[in-house]
Amino acid sequence: MALRYIRKIGDPILYKKAKQVEKIDDHVLMNLDDMSETMYNADGVGLAANQIGILRRLVVVIDIS
Repeated sequence: MALRYIRKIGDPILYKKAKQVEKIDDHVLMNLDDMSETMYNADGVGLAANQIGILRRLVVVIDIS
């Protein structure tokens, strides 16, 4: 897993349309792991893939239960 840079408001990638994920493979799972680690490191409650520069429709959300 790796920490990723979180894009801020004004970054052009945040305004682009993300592509649909057709199948869940090892690459997608690795991206989700990186997203989770990045979100927890930033004390966030959710993170979308485009916020770390990946134009895919992926999101991770903290488990509050």
